Amino acid sequence: MTTANDIKWNAPLYDDKYNFVFKFGEDVVLLLHPLQGERILDLGCGTGHLTHLIAHAGARVIGIDKSQAMIERARAAYPDLDLRVMSATDFHFDTPFDAVFSNATLHWVLEKESAIDHIYHCLRPGGRLILEMGGKGNVEEILVAIRKVLTRHNYYRNAATQIWYFPSLAEYTTLLEKRGFRIFFAAHFDRPTQLQDTDNGIKDWIRMFGNAFFKDIPETEIDTILEEIQETLRPTHYKNHTWFADYKRLRIQAFKQH
Repeated sequence: MTTANDIKWNAPLYDDKYNFVFKFGEDVVLLLHPLQGERILDLGCGTGHLTHLIAHAGARVIGIDKSQAMIERARAAYPDLDLRVMSATDFHFDTPFDAVFSNATLHWVLEKESAIDHIYHCLRPGGRLILEMGGKGNVEEILVAIRKVLTRHNYYRNAATQIWYFPSLAEYTTLLEKRGFRIFFAAHFDRPTQLQDTDNGIKDWIRMFGNAFFKDIPETEIDTILEEIQETLRPTHYKNHTWFADYKRLRIQAFKQH
């Protein structure tokens, strides 16, 4: 079965048309409130913009991301930062961190218990976890449209693709508490997000974030399928000549108890 591991990242396009990912993340950095000299891990650092912001506050930050393309672009933009290719479910550091920061990453990690376990182990006792991720219902209408159109074209296995994990607030905070975190703050909220391309907003969004749905489908068919998906969503996701994605976010602040 196709999974999140099959996603192909276009780092320049990410910076160009999807910079809202890290711009919205600036609020999460404020919640992190990095302090001078703190040791912080940016988990899923992408192209490094928020890692740079954390470092600018005086923290000693390390950024990790599973995507080689993202890390290469981040290193080119911020050569002074410590940026490494590592998975959220397979990383280790000898020196513990004061905080782990993660923006728009953990919904890509289907092995959620493993990710939480690694985060817990890398924090010092009393260390904090600050995260934002897709929550329950995130891009649900887009997902329904993708699956319906792929099924209509007889791509049943593609329609069954699992790329993302969008938990409820209760589900994810329970996982954190079971591992030994104390939840200090948690919110699940709607954030309809404007897409920059006024003509191909949904199609471009799926090509950027949902390309794993189209594994092994001939390129000649993909455009037709994407067009059908976008037209299905036009009545609900196209307003005032602008496309929107139905984002729902989960934001959490937690502390390692022991």
